[in-house]
Amino acid sequence: MGAVINFNINLEKLDKSKIIKGKNGSYMNLTLSVNDEVSQYGDNASIFLAQTQEERKSKSPRTYVGNGKVAWTDGNIQAVQREAAQAVAAEEDDLDLPF
Repeated sequence: MGAVINFNINLEKLDKSKIIKGKNGSYMNLTLSVNDEVSQYGDNASIFLAQTQEERKSKSPRTYVGNGKVAWTDGNIQAVQREAAQAVAAEEDDLDLPF
């Protein structure tokens, strides 16, 4: 496990048209953003309604629905991401083919 993040969601801001009916219940796609800096209220995470590809391309504003804070982390999340990015970059450097 890499982190535990506690957050609150304002249910009044949820767009009911974005509810997905599944076999085992109803779901909504959300996006969680973790920031490096802590807000004046002690939060460093924000929750938004997930955007479709069309919404992202048209630069539609995101719908903010809540906030939170990282309650615990083992410190390996960022290191793992860096190692994976470095491995991909190293593989791309090895592809210097003469043809």
